[in-house]
Amino acid sequence: MQSYQADILEIADELTEAYVEVFTAPPFEHRDPAETRAAFRQRLEGDALRDGFQAWIERSDDGRISGFVTGWTTPAPFRTDRSYGSVLKRLGPEQVDELLVGAYEVDELGVLAHARGTGLGRRLLETATAERSRAWLLAWNQNFDTLAFYRRLGWIEPEVRGPETDIIVFVAPN
Repeated sequence: MQSYQADILEIADELTEAYVEVFTAPPFEHRDPAETRAAFRQRLEGDALRDGFQAWIERSDDGRISGFVTGWTTPAPFRTDRSYGSVLKRLGPEQVDELLVGAYEVDELGVLAHARGTGLGRRLLETATAERSRAWLLAWNQNFDTLAFYRRLGWIEPEVRGPETDIIVFVAPN
C-alpha cells in the first residue's frame, strides 16, 4: 500500500478513473460518469492541498489501482458546503464540535470490483485511521452494503439530533 500527500496529483488521472469505476457502479448507477469524473477531479485538486491530506492506494499485481482511501483532519470552523451542512443539521453543532472537528475525516474509500471480498476495504480504513484517536466518515443511506460494512467493523452512528437526511455519519469505534 502506497501513501500519498499532495503528490497524489501525479496520479490524479488514474485515481479519477478508479473513482468513476467505483462510484458509477451500483448503487450509484444513476450517476453520469462524465459529471462524476469532472467533479471528483476538481475536488481532488483542492483536497490534496488541505492541511493533513493523506491518501493510500493499493494496486493489484498488474499495477492497476485496486482500492483507495483519502482524508484529512477536519478543521474548525466546520464547513457547510458539500454534505457538511446536512451533517451539521443531523448531529447539531455540539456533537459536530465534540466528535468531528479535529478528527480525521475519511473522505473517499473505494474498492474496485476486481478486489472486492479480499479485505482490502478494511485494510484501507484501518491504515487511514490507525494512528488517529478519532475518525469519522459519511455514507449514503441507500448504500446498504457499505452501511453494513461499517457497522460490522464497529463504526458507530452518533445520536441524530436534527432532521434525517440521506447522509449517515459514522465515528470510529476507538
